[in-house]
Amino acid sequence: MQIGPYTLKNNLIVAPMAGVTDRPFRQLCKRMGAGMAVSEMVASNSLLWGSAKTQRRANHAGEADPISVQIAGADPQMMAEATKYNADNGAQIIDINMGCPAKKICNVMAGSALLQNEPLVAQILASVVKAVKVPVTLKIRTGWDREHKNALTILKLAQDAGIQALAIHGRTRACGYSGEAEYDTIAAIKASARIPIIANGDITTPEKAKFVLEHTRADAVMIGRAAQGRPWIFREIAHYLATGEKLPEPEVAEIHRVLVDHLADLHAFYGEYSGVRMARKHISWYTKGLTGSASFRHRMNQLESTQQQLDAVNVFFAQLLDHAPRLTYESQATELAA
Repeated sequence: MQIGPYTLKNNLIVAPMAGVTDRPFRQLCKRMGAGMAVSEMVASNSLLWGSAKTQRRANHAGEADPISVQIAGADPQMMAEATKYNADNGAQIIDINMGCPAKKICNVMAGSALLQNEPLVAQILASVVKAVKVPVTLKIRTGWDREHKNALTILKLAQDAGIQALAIHGRTRACGYSGEAEYDTIAAIKASARIPIIANGDITTPEKAKFVLEHTRADAVMIGRAAQGRPWIFREIAHYLATGEKLPEPEVAEIHRVLVDHLADLHAFYGEYSGVRMARKHISWYTKGLTGSASFRHRMNQLESTQQQLDAVNVFFAQLLDHAPRLTYESQATELAA
């Protein structure tokens, strides 16, 4: 998988996710086998660049190459300026967000809302590509709604503008995350493409990754929600694609070690107050479905210090280890009831 001058170590990419793909998570996923990780989106509004949130999102210290930063906005000039700002701050690849379905993004005509305005899409793509020498990629959906699917048109605009890879979430904006991903649509786009195509949507297992790659003939797969609390999914997929065999579930001791290291990175990156709060959702994802996890998560969410949080995690996993060396999950019904 090649994007501009960068050859990825494989074709497994971490999807950009707001509030999730911060530097600690990107670094972890890369260590676990991802070939690239795209940052959470950075606003194109220069008034926000001095904020602590934007400063953190532009922090790539120690991150393995290539560093891909996603920008969001609806004004071509502001998007070009944001591209320059992020390239100057270490971004080696710029990714344009035209796929986010969130209302707060679409209400300002950014994200997937842009798919309704093809002339504006063309202007934004041209402005961003011309602004920097680093490669520019694009993330889209299949269209605005089922009656207005225009991904093939967007592909042509992207290629004409010099976009160097296109990631497609196989749903329309109106679909959100409901229903099944449209792999046939992605396959049709790949068949017409001169640039690498990255398939995204519902890729939750090694078997599904193999199916999507074969069905769509995409150059890579992009994984988002399935990596939350399971960053080892990338090594599992890489192993399955290479050998046709599935790796065993990670042992409890390894998951404990991965989570503790992740917490240390989060606490150091965000500081005491914000670090505790950012870590809560990750702890919830790592432990979801594990025996006794519902009551543990309830208690854990009341804790206010990094040390209390770490102590609670250590106690929980010590209890799991006493029960079995490998993961044991409660039934879905039990977990939902809890």
